[in-house]
Amino acid sequence: MALRLASKRVLRSALLPQFRASSSTASRLSPGMQAEILREARLPNPDPTPDSGSARMIADHEKYMVATYARPMPIFVKGSGSYLWDLENRRYIDFTAGIAVNALGHGNARLCELIYEQAQQVIHTSNLYHNPWTGALCKLLVETTRTAGAFATASRVFVCNSGTEANEAALKFARKVGKTFGGESKTGLVSFHGSFHGRTLGALSATPNPKYQKPFAPMLPGFRYGVFNDVDGVEALVDETTCGVIVEPIQGEGGVNVGTEEFLGALARRCREVGAVLIYDEIQCGLGRTGDLWAHQFLPKEAHPDILTMAKALGNGFPVAATMVNDFVADRIVTGDHGTTFGGNPLASRVGHYVFEQLSQPALLTGVAEKSEIFRHRLSALVEKFPGIAVEVRGRGLILGLQLTRDPAALVKECRERGLLVITAGTNTVRFVPPLVLENEVAEAGLDIFEEAMEAFASGA
Repeated sequence: MALRLASKRVLRSALLPQFRASSSTASRLSPGMQAEILREARLPNPDPTPDSGSARMIADHEKYMVATYARPMPIFVKGSGSYLWDLENRRYIDFTAGIAVNALGHGNARLCELIYEQAQQVIHTSNLYHNPWTGALCKLLVETTRTAGAFATASRVFVCNSGTEANEAALKFARKVGKTFGGESKTGLVSFHGSFHGRTLGALSATPNPKYQKPFAPMLPGFRYGVFNDVDGVEALVDETTCGVIVEPIQGEGGVNVGTEEFLGALARRCREVGAVLIYDEIQCGLGRTGDLWAHQFLPKEAHPDILTMAKALGNGFPVAATMVNDFVADRIVTGDHGTTFGGNPLASRVGHYVFEQLSQPALLTGVAEKSEIFRHRLSALVEKFPGIAVEVRGRGLILGLQLTRDPAALVKECRERGLLVITAGTNTVRFVPPLVLENEVAEAGLDIFEEAMEAFASGA
Protein backbone atom coordinates (compact mmCIF):
# COMPACT_ATOMS: atom_id res chain seq x y z
CA MET A 1 0.00 0.00 0.00
CA ALA A 2 2.78 2.47 0.93
CA LEU A 3 4.59 1.72 -2.34
CA ARG A 4 1.38 2.22 -4.32
CA LEU A 5 0.74 5.62 -2.64
CA ALA A 6 4.33 6.71 -3.21
CA SER A 7 4.03 5.70 -6.88
CA LYS A 8 0.95 7.88 -7.27
CA ARG A 9 2.78 10.89 -5.83
CA VAL A 10 5.75 10.28 -8.17
CA LEU A 11 3.35 9.97 -11.10
CA ARG A 12 1.68 13.27 -10.23
CA SER A 13 5.08 14.98 -10.01
CA ALA A 14 6.17 13.51 -13.33
CA LEU A 15 2.97 14.54 -15.08
CA LEU A 16 2.96 18.11 -13.78
CA PRO A 17 5.36 19.64 -16.36
CA GLN A 18 3.50 17.88 -19.22
CA PHE A 19 0.16 18.95 -17.77
CA ARG A 20 1.24 22.58 -17.73
CA ALA A 21 2.61 22.40 -21.28
CA SER A 22 0.07 20.27 -23.11
CA SER A 23 -3.71 20.35 -23.20
CA SER A 24 -3.66 16.86 -24.78
CA THR A 25 -1.88 15.48 -21.73
CA ALA A 26 -4.51 17.07 -19.50
CA SER A 27 -7.35 15.60 -21.56
CA ARG A 28 -6.07 12.04 -20.99
CA LEU A 29 -6.36 12.43 -17.20
CA SER A 30 -9.48 12.00 -15.13
CA PRO A 31 -11.11 15.22 -13.85
CA GLY A 32 -10.09 14.26 -10.31
CA MET A 33 -6.43 13.83 -11.28
CA GLN A 34 -6.52 17.12 -13.21
CA ALA A 35 -7.85 18.99 -10.18
CA GLU A 36 -5.30 17.37 -7.89
CA ILE A 37 -2.35 18.24 -10.15
CA LEU A 38 -3.54 21.85 -10.50
CA ARG A 39 -3.93 22.11 -6.74
CA GLU A 40 -0.43 20.79 -6.08
CA ALA A 41 0.95 23.13 -8.74
CA ARG A 42 -0.66 26.16 -7.10
CA LEU A 43 0.20 25.41 -3.47
CA PRO A 44 3.54 24.58 -1.83
CA ASN A 45 1.89 22.76 1.11
CA PRO A 46 -1.36 21.22 -0.19
CA ASP A 47 -3.36 19.29 2.41
CA PRO A 48 -2.71 15.52 2.32
CA THR A 49 -4.73 13.76 -0.38
CA PRO A 50 -7.39 11.07 0.19
CA ASP A 51 -4.82 8.39 -0.72
CA SER A 52 -2.21 9.67 1.77
CA GLY A 53 -0.90 8.05 4.92
CA SER A 54 -2.53 10.85 6.90
CA ALA A 55 -5.95 10.08 5.44
CA ARG A 56 -5.60 6.38 6.18
CA MET A 57 -4.57 7.03 9.79
CA ILE A 58 -7.47 9.43 10.33
CA ALA A 59 -9.95 6.98 8.83
CA ASP A 60 -8.65 4.27 11.16
CA HIS A 61 -8.79 6.45 14.29
CA GLU A 62 -11.87 8.62 13.88
CA LYS A 63 -14.37 5.79 14.19
CA TYR A 64 -13.22 5.34 17.80
CA MET A 65 -13.29 9.04 18.77
CA VAL A 66 -16.22 11.14 20.02
CA ALA A 67 -16.84 13.68 17.26
CA THR A 68 -16.36 16.89 19.26
CA TYR A 69 -13.87 18.43 16.82
CA ALA A 70 -13.74 19.21 13.10
CA ARG A 71 -10.10 19.05 12.08
CA PRO A 72 -8.27 19.58 8.78
CA MET A 73 -6.26 16.72 7.29
CA PRO A 74 -2.64 17.36 8.47
CA ILE A 75 -1.41 15.21 11.38
CA PHE A 76 1.36 16.97 13.29
CA VAL A 77 4.15 14.72 14.48
CA LYS A 78 7.10 17.02 15.24
CA GLY A 79 7.78 20.57 16.35
CA SER A 80 10.80 22.79 16.84
CA GLY A 81 10.68 26.42 17.90
CA SER A 82 8.06 28.16 15.76
CA TYR A 83 7.70 25.28 13.26
CA LEU A 84 5.58 22.14 13.03
CA TRP A 85 5.92 19.17 10.67
CA ASP A 86 3.11 16.85 9.66
CA LEU A 87 3.07 13.14 8.88
CA GLU A 88 3.81 13.91 5.21
CA ASN A 89 6.90 15.90 6.33
CA ARG A 90 5.39 19.23 5.33
CA ARG A 91 6.72 22.15 7.38
CA TYR A 92 4.49 24.91 8.76
CA ILE A 93 5.16 28.22 10.49
CA ASP A 94 3.01 28.17 13.61
CA PHE A 95 1.14 31.40 14.39
CA THR A 96 -1.27 29.52 16.71
CA ALA A 97 1.06 28.12 19.39
CA GLY A 98 -1.57 25.56 20.29
CA ILE A 99 -4.07 28.41 20.94
CA ALA A 100 -1.65 30.63 22.88
CA VAL A 101 -0.17 27.68 24.78
CA ASN A 102 3.32 27.01 23.38
CA ALA A 103 4.73 30.38 24.40
CA LEU A 104 8.27 28.98 24.57
CA GLY A 105 7.82 27.26 21.23
CA HIS A 106 7.91 23.57 20.39
CA GLY A 107 10.59 21.21 21.68
CA ASN A 108 12.15 23.55 24.26
CA ALA A 109 15.30 21.60 25.14
CA ARG A 110 15.50 22.38 28.84
CA LEU A 111 11.81 21.73 29.36
CA CYS A 112 12.15 18.31 27.70
CA GLU A 113 15.09 17.47 29.97
CA LEU A 114 13.26 18.68 33.04
CA ILE A 115 10.18 16.55 32.30
CA TYR A 116 12.41 13.49 31.95
CA GLU A 117 14.34 14.27 35.15
CA GLN A 118 11.20 14.76 37.23
CA ALA A 119 9.42 11.76 35.75
CA GLN A 120 12.33 9.60 36.90
CA GLN A 121 11.93 10.94 40.45
CA VAL A 122 8.17 11.14 41.06
CA ILE A 123 5.24 12.18 38.87
CA HIS A 124 2.30 12.07 41.25
CA THR A 125 1.69 11.72 44.98
CA SER A 126 -1.80 13.31 45.36
CA ASN A 127 -2.64 16.29 47.54
CA LEU A 128 -2.74 14.07 50.61
CA TYR A 129 1.00 14.80 50.89
CA HIS A 130 3.45 17.65 50.37
CA ASN A 131 5.96 17.74 47.53
CA PRO A 132 8.79 20.21 46.85
CA TRP A 133 7.33 21.83 43.75
CA THR A 134 3.70 22.85 44.36
CA GLY A 135 4.58 25.33 47.08
CA ALA A 136 7.61 26.55 45.14
CA LEU A 137 5.39 27.30 42.14
CA CYS A 138 2.85 29.14 44.30
CA LYS A 139 5.60 31.25 45.91
CA LEU A 140 7.12 32.10 42.53
CA LEU A 141 3.77 33.10 41.05
CA VAL A 142 2.87 35.42 43.92
CA GLU A 143 6.25 37.08 44.40
CA THR A 144 7.04 37.54 40.72
CA THR A 145 3.56 38.87 39.97
CA ARG A 146 3.75 41.49 42.69
CA THR A 147 7.30 42.47 41.74
CA ALA A 148 6.11 43.00 38.16
CA GLY A 149 3.54 45.51 39.36
CA ALA A 150 0.50 43.30 38.82
CA PHE A 151 -2.14 41.98 41.27
CA ALA A 152 -0.87 44.09 44.15
CA THR A 153 -2.65 42.09 46.87
CA ALA A 154 -1.92 38.57 45.56
CA SER A 155 -1.15 36.20 48.41
CA ARG A 156 -2.06 32.54 47.74
CA VAL A 157 -2.52 30.10 44.86
CA PHE A 158 -4.60 27.00 44.11
CA VAL A 159 -2.90 24.80 41.48
CA CYS A 160 -5.02 22.71 39.11
CA ASN A 161 -4.91 21.25 35.60
CA SER A 162 -6.69 23.45 33.05
CA GLY A 163 -8.12 26.89 32.42
CA THR A 164 -11.65 25.65 32.89
CA GLU A 165 -10.69 24.22 36.29
CA ALA A 166 -9.00 27.48 37.28
CA ASN A 167 -12.19 29.37 36.45
CA GLU A 168 -14.39 26.82 38.22
CA ALA A 169 -12.30 27.36 41.34
CA ALA A 170 -12.61 31.14 40.96
CA LEU A 171 -16.40 30.96 40.63
CA LYS A 172 -16.69 28.67 43.65
CA PHE A 173 -14.44 30.91 45.72
CA ALA A 174 -16.55 33.94 44.77
CA ARG A 175 -19.72 32.15 45.86
CA LYS A 176 -18.12 31.19 49.18
CA VAL A 177 -16.97 34.75 49.86
CA GLY A 178 -20.38 36.13 48.89
CA LYS A 179 -22.24 33.85 51.25
CA THR A 180 -19.80 34.64 54.03
CA PHE A 181 -20.58 38.37 53.79
CA GLY A 182 -24.09 38.53 52.40
CA GLY A 183 -25.79 35.28 53.25
CA GLU A 184 -27.70 32.99 50.92
CA SER A 185 -28.88 35.84 48.67
CA LYS A 186 -25.40 37.02 47.64
CA THR A 187 -24.75 34.42 44.96
CA GLY A 188 -25.07 36.34 41.68
CA LEU A 189 -22.28 36.07 39.10
CA VAL A 190 -21.60 38.45 36.23
CA SER A 191 -19.79 37.82 32.94
CA PHE A 192 -19.83 39.44 29.52
CA HIS A 193 -20.97 38.79 25.99
CA GLY A 194 -18.05 37.74 23.82
CA SER A 195 -16.31 36.01 26.72
CA PHE A 196 -15.07 32.44 26.90
CA HIS A 197 -14.35 30.88 30.28
CA GLY A 198 -14.49 27.12 29.65
CA ARG A 199 -16.62 24.11 28.80
CA THR A 200 -17.61 22.58 32.15
CA LEU A 201 -21.08 23.51 33.32
CA GLY A 202 -20.05 26.28 35.70
CA ALA A 203 -17.53 27.88 33.34
CA LEU A 204 -19.95 27.39 30.44
CA SER A 205 -22.64 29.22 32.39
CA ALA A 206 -20.25 32.18 32.46
CA THR A 207 -19.80 31.95 28.67
CA PRO A 208 -22.92 33.51 27.10
CA ASN A 209 -22.59 32.03 23.63
CA PRO A 210 -25.78 30.25 22.46
CA LYS A 211 -23.72 27.89 20.26
CA TYR A 212 -21.98 26.53 23.35
CA GLN A 213 -24.80 26.80 25.89
CA LYS A 214 -27.94 25.67 24.04
CA PRO A 215 -27.13 21.94 23.76
CA PHE A 216 -26.56 21.72 27.52
CA ALA A 217 -29.21 24.10 28.88
CA PRO A 218 -30.36 24.91 31.45
CA MET A 219 -27.23 26.62 32.71
CA LEU A 220 -26.42 27.05 36.39
CA PRO A 221 -28.66 29.69 37.98
CA GLY A 222 -27.47 33.07 39.14
CA PHE A 223 -25.57 34.33 36.08
CA ARG A 224 -26.11 37.73 34.52
CA TYR A 225 -24.48 38.94 31.30
CA GLY A 226 -23.30 42.43 30.41
CA VAL A 227 -21.89 44.22 27.39
CA PHE A 228 -18.08 44.28 27.28
CA ASN A 229 -16.65 47.81 27.59
CA ASP A 230 -20.07 49.28 28.46
CA VAL A 231 -19.09 51.58 31.31
CA ASP A 232 -22.59 53.03 31.72
CA GLY A 233 -24.10 49.59 32.29
CA VAL A 234 -21.80 48.55 35.13
CA GLU A 235 -23.77 49.99 38.05
CA ALA A 236 -27.03 48.24 37.20
CA LEU A 237 -25.28 45.02 36.19
CA VAL A 238 -23.32 44.56 39.43
CA ASP A 239 -25.60 44.95 42.45
CA GLU A 240 -25.82 43.95 46.11
CA THR A 241 -26.70 40.36 45.20
CA THR A 242 -23.55 39.95 43.10
CA CYS A 243 -20.84 37.80 44.66
CA GLY A 244 -18.42 37.83 41.72
CA VAL A 245 -17.60 39.33 38.33
CA ILE A 246 -15.44 37.42 35.85
CA VAL A 247 -13.91 39.24 32.89
CA GLU A 248 -11.07 38.81 30.40
CA PRO A 249 -8.93 41.96 30.16
CA ILE A 250 -8.61 40.97 26.49
CA GLN A 251 -11.28 38.66 25.09
CA GLY A 252 -9.47 36.03 23.05
CA GLU A 253 -12.12 33.67 21.68
CA GLY A 254 -14.57 36.56 21.40
CA GLY A 255 -12.52 38.29 18.72
CA VAL A 256 -9.47 39.83 20.47
CA ASN A 257 -11.46 42.63 22.09
CA VAL A 258 -9.38 44.80 24.43
CA GLY A 259 -10.93 45.96 27.69
CA THR A 260 -10.54 49.69 28.23
CA GLU A 261 -8.98 51.16 31.35
CA GLU A 262 -12.21 53.05 31.98
CA PHE A 263 -14.32 49.89 31.81
CA LEU A 264 -12.09 47.68 33.95
CA GLY A 265 -11.68 50.50 36.46
CA ALA A 266 -15.45 50.95 36.69
CA LEU A 267 -15.91 47.22 37.27
CA ALA A 268 -13.33 47.22 40.06
CA ARG A 269 -14.90 50.23 41.81
CA ARG A 270 -18.36 48.74 41.62
CA CYS A 271 -17.15 45.39 42.98
CA ARG A 272 -15.62 47.18 45.98
CA GLU A 273 -18.85 49.12 46.56
CA VAL A 274 -21.05 46.02 46.73
CA GLY A 275 -18.51 43.57 48.22
CA ALA A 276 -18.17 41.41 45.10
CA VAL A 277 -15.06 39.50 44.08
CA LEU A 278 -13.39 40.70 40.86
CA ILE A 279 -11.95 37.86 38.75
CA TYR A 280 -9.59 38.51 35.86
CA ASP A 281 -9.44 35.55 33.49
CA GLU A 282 -5.97 35.85 31.92
CA ILE A 283 -5.82 32.28 30.70
CA GLN A 284 -5.19 33.41 27.12
CA CYS A 285 -4.07 37.03 27.45
CA GLY A 286 -1.71 36.68 30.45
CA LEU A 287 1.72 35.14 31.01
CA GLY A 288 3.66 37.56 28.82
CA ARG A 289 1.37 37.52 25.79
CA THR A 290 0.77 41.29 25.85
CA GLY A 291 4.43 42.19 26.42
CA ASP A 292 3.74 42.61 30.13
CA LEU A 293 3.69 39.64 32.48
CA TRP A 294 -0.04 40.18 33.02
CA ALA A 295 -2.52 41.93 30.78
CA HIS A 296 -3.99 43.99 33.65
CA GLN A 297 -0.78 45.40 35.07
CA PHE A 298 -1.09 48.68 33.16
CA LEU A 299 -4.09 49.45 35.40
CA PRO A 300 -3.84 51.38 38.69
CA LYS A 301 -3.75 49.17 41.79
CA GLU A 302 -7.36 50.02 42.59
CA ALA A 303 -8.39 48.14 39.45
CA HIS A 304 -6.39 45.00 40.21
CA PRO A 305 -8.39 41.81 40.79
CA ASP A 306 -9.20 39.71 43.82
CA ILE A 307 -8.69 36.53 41.79
CA LEU A 308 -6.47 35.92 38.75
CA THR A 309 -6.79 32.74 36.69
CA MET A 310 -4.08 31.33 34.43
CA ALA A 311 -3.39 28.20 32.36
CA LYS A 312 -2.43 27.69 28.67
CA ALA A 313 1.14 29.06 28.51
CA LEU A 314 1.89 28.14 32.14
CA GLY A 315 2.83 24.59 31.09
CA ASN A 316 3.85 25.27 27.47
CA GLY A 317 1.60 22.37 26.53
CA PHE A 318 1.81 20.34 29.74
CA PRO A 319 -1.50 20.50 31.69
CA VAL A 320 -1.11 22.93 34.61
CA ALA A 321 -3.21 25.89 35.71
CA ALA A 322 -3.65 28.10 38.74
CA THR A 323 -6.08 30.36 40.56
CA MET A 324 -4.31 33.18 42.41
CA VAL A 325 -6.21 35.00 45.16
CA ASN A 326 -5.75 37.74 47.74
CA ASP A 327 -6.38 37.46 51.48
CA PHE A 328 -9.93 38.77 51.08
CA VAL A 329 -10.67 35.51 49.28
CA ALA A 330 -8.11 33.16 50.83
CA ASP A 331 -9.26 33.82 54.39
CA ARG A 332 -12.74 32.49 53.54
CA ILE A 333 -11.58 29.23 51.94
CA VAL A 334 -11.04 26.37 54.37
CA THR A 335 -9.97 22.73 54.19
CA GLY A 336 -12.42 20.71 52.13
CA ASP A 337 -13.92 23.63 50.21
CA HIS A 338 -12.20 22.60 46.98
CA GLY A 339 -9.78 19.98 45.70
CA THR A 340 -8.19 18.15 42.79
CA THR A 341 -6.59 14.75 42.31
CA PHE A 342 -3.96 15.62 39.72
CA GLY A 343 -3.62 19.35 40.27
CA GLY A 344 -0.27 20.47 41.65
CA ASN A 345 1.44 17.12 41.16
CA PRO A 346 5.26 17.32 41.27
CA LEU A 347 5.76 17.02 37.52
CA ALA A 348 3.17 19.64 36.55
CA SER A 349 4.33 22.04 39.24
CA ARG A 350 7.98 21.75 38.26
CA VAL A 351 7.06 22.35 34.63
CA GLY A 352 5.00 25.40 35.61
CA HIS A 353 7.84 26.72 37.77
CA TYR A 354 10.34 26.54 34.91
CA VAL A 355 8.00 27.96 32.27
CA PHE A 356 6.88 30.87 34.46
CA GLU A 357 10.49 31.74 35.24
CA GLN A 358 11.18 31.96 31.51
CA LEU A 359 8.03 33.89 30.64
CA SER A 360 8.75 36.53 33.29
CA GLN A 361 12.22 37.35 31.95
CA PRO A 362 12.47 41.04 30.91
CA ALA A 363 14.26 40.18 27.66
CA LEU A 364 11.44 37.89 26.56
CA LEU A 365 8.78 40.49 27.42
CA THR A 366 10.66 43.21 25.54
CA GLY A 367 10.92 40.88 22.56
CA VAL A 368 7.15 40.40 22.56
CA ALA A 369 6.64 44.14 22.22
CA GLU A 370 9.16 44.31 19.36
CA LYS A 371 7.58 41.41 17.47
CA SER A 372 4.15 42.93 18.02
CA GLU A 373 5.25 45.97 16.03
CA ILE A 374 6.23 43.72 13.10
CA PHE A 375 2.76 42.18 13.08
CA ARG A 376 0.95 45.48 13.53
CA HIS A 377 2.89 47.14 10.70
CA ARG A 378 2.30 44.29 8.26
CA LEU A 379 -1.35 43.71 9.20
CA SER A 380 -2.17 47.42 9.08
CA ALA A 381 -0.72 47.49 5.56
CA LEU A 382 -3.13 44.70 4.62
CA VAL A 383 -6.06 46.75 5.88
CA GLU A 384 -5.01 49.43 3.40
CA LYS A 385 -4.33 46.93 0.62
CA PHE A 386 -7.65 45.07 0.98
CA PRO A 387 -10.09 47.78 2.14
CA GLY A 388 -13.21 45.83 1.26
CA ILE A 389 -12.09 42.74 3.16
CA ALA A 390 -9.81 43.74 6.06
CA VAL A 391 -11.23 46.28 8.52
CA GLU A 392 -8.95 46.76 11.54
CA VAL A 393 -6.19 45.29 13.70
CA ARG A 394 -6.97 44.73 17.39
CA GLY A 395 -5.08 43.51 20.44
CA ARG A 396 -1.82 44.01 22.30
CA GLY A 397 1.54 42.28 22.17
CA LEU A 398 1.20 38.91 20.47
CA ILE A 399 -2.52 38.46 20.93
CA LEU A 400 -3.76 40.20 17.81
CA GLY A 401 -6.83 40.00 15.61
CA LEU A 402 -7.42 41.06 12.03
CA GLN A 403 -11.11 41.84 11.52
CA LEU A 404 -12.49 40.81 8.15
CA THR A 405 -15.81 41.44 6.45
CA ARG A 406 -16.43 37.78 5.63
CA ASP A 407 -15.87 34.30 6.99
CA PRO A 408 -12.11 33.60 7.06
CA ALA A 409 -12.40 29.79 6.87
CA ALA A 410 -11.13 29.75 3.28
CA LEU A 411 -8.29 32.10 4.23
CA VAL A 412 -7.19 29.77 7.03
CA LYS A 413 -7.02 26.94 4.47
CA GLU A 414 -5.13 29.12 1.97
CA CYS A 415 -2.58 29.85 4.71
CA ARG A 416 -2.26 26.24 5.78
CA GLU A 417 -1.71 25.01 2.23
CA ARG A 418 1.08 27.55 1.88
CA GLY A 419 2.75 26.46 5.12
CA LEU A 420 1.29 28.84 7.73
CA LEU A 421 -1.04 28.00 10.63
CA VAL A 422 -3.51 30.64 11.80
CA ILE A 423 -6.81 30.41 13.68
CA THR A 424 -10.00 32.41 13.96
CA ALA A 425 -11.93 34.07 16.77
CA GLY A 426 -15.24 35.80 17.31
CA THR A 427 -17.02 36.80 14.12
CA ASN A 428 -14.81 36.95 11.00
CA THR A 429 -11.60 37.58 12.95
CA VAL A 430 -8.23 35.99 12.19
CA ARG A 431 -6.30 35.52 15.44
CA PHE A 432 -2.51 35.66 15.75
CA VAL A 433 -1.08 34.09 18.91
CA PRO A 434 2.36 32.77 17.88
CA PRO A 435 5.07 31.51 20.25
CA LEU A 436 6.51 34.41 22.24
CA VAL A 437 9.99 33.26 21.18
CA LEU A 438 9.14 33.62 17.49
CA GLU A 439 12.17 34.92 15.58
CA ASN A 440 11.71 38.19 13.68
CA GLU A 441 12.67 36.62 10.36
CA VAL A 442 10.17 33.79 10.87
CA ALA A 443 7.49 36.36 11.71
CA GLU A 444 8.23 38.18 8.46
CA ALA A 445 8.22 34.93 6.47
CA GLY A 446 4.90 33.93 7.96
CA LEU A 447 3.40 37.34 7.23
CA ASP A 448 4.65 37.06 3.64
CA ILE A 449 2.68 33.82 3.35
CA PHE A 450 -0.35 35.45 4.97
CA GLU A 451 -0.27 38.28 2.42
CA GLU A 452 -0.13 35.76 -0.45
CA ALA A 453 -3.07 33.90 1.09
CA MET A 454 -4.99 37.18 1.46
CA GLU A 455 -4.49 37.86 -2.26
CA ALA A 456 -5.94 34.46 -3.11
CA PHE A 457 -8.76 34.94 -0.58
CA ALA A 458 -9.59 38.38 -1.99
CA SER A 459 -9.70 37.07 -5.58
CA GLY A 460 -11.74 34.05 -4.62
CA ALA A 461 -9.13 31.65 -6.02
